[in-house]
Formats: sequence, structure tokens, C-alpha cells
Amino acid sequence: MASKTSSIKPPTWVTAWFLITIPVIFWDVGYCFMRPRSFEGGDLHWIWKGYDIYQNIDLLYGVEAFEKGEGFTNAQAFMNLVENILNVVYLYLAHVAESPIAPLVGYVSVHLTVGKTMLYWLQEYYCGFCAIGHNKLSNIIVFWVIPNGLWIVVPSLIGYTLGKQLVRQLYVAHGATKKSKSK
Repeated sequence: MASKTSSIKPPTWVTAWFLITIPVIFWDVGYCFMRPRSFEGGDLHWIWKGYDIYQNIDLLYGVEAFEKGEGFTNAQAFMNLVENILNVVYLYLAHVAESPIAPLVGYVSVHLTVGKTMLYWLQEYYCGFCAIGHNKLSNIIVFWVIPNGLWIVVPSLIGYTLGKQLVRQLYVAHGATKKSKSK
């Protein structure tokens, strides 16, 4: 039987994904919630320098959507915040507390990521590519498809990995329950 630690601790690549993406997500949330000050030309834009490209690739992140009062960007940023808090809790539970609920928290978190990113893609599809359709195909692929695709592929793989941990834990718990009932 696996030890408590080995059944809870994730593979290194899973931990690395969370450690790398947690600050990226907080940075993105900050950009969204600090608009218009975070826009190119805003007094805080220096913090979000890379967004001067992205706000022109994905218009939901840009000035026009903000001025129209479109709320999708900040709504998804709020969901990013919830997801990221779960990411931090997951790392704490998996690596510090070594809690058996860690895989469940991580599983929920990555599925929030996948679901939210799929919603983002579907929203773009169903509005006729209203926020990215003005770009050259090469820019869409480099600046939108690849980065956003990572937020579907990697969390899906993590969900599969954590799902296997959850299933193992359920089988162990089920076996223990059956043994105690037979006594």
C-alpha cells in the first residue's frame, strides 16, 4: 500500500505548473481589475508591459470593450481569482499539510481552469470571432491559440493525474470500509 505522502504529493511537473501559473494568473487578474490604468498609456501600464500587444490582439482585454462596459473580461478575471486561491490551497494541502483532500481541491481547480478557458473559446466562436477576428491568422495562432490552448491541455492532463489519485484513494477507502463491515 502507498504511503500517505506518496498518494497525496503530485508529480513534480504538476507542482511546477501551479508554481509558474499562480503569479501569472495574479498578474492577469491585476491587469483586468486595474483597467484603464493598466492599459497602454495608463500610469500603471509599466507593470503590464506585455499587454500592450495583447490588448490589441484580444479586444476583450482592450480599451473599446472596457469603454462599452463589457463585463466578460472582469467576470473571467474574478473566476481566475477563485481558481488561483484554490491553486494556492492545493499546493499547501499537498506539500505542507499533506492532506488527503489535496487531490480533490487540485482537481476542482484545474477543471475550473479548463471550463473557464473553454467558455472563453466558445464565446469567441459564437460571437463570430468578434474580439480576435481582426488579426492575421499567424497572430491569432501565436498570441491567442497557443497561450490559451496551454490553459486547456496542461490542466486537463493535471486533472487526469489528480483524478487517478482520487480513484486510488476511493478504492483504498472502499476496501477499508468493506473490511470493517466484515468484522
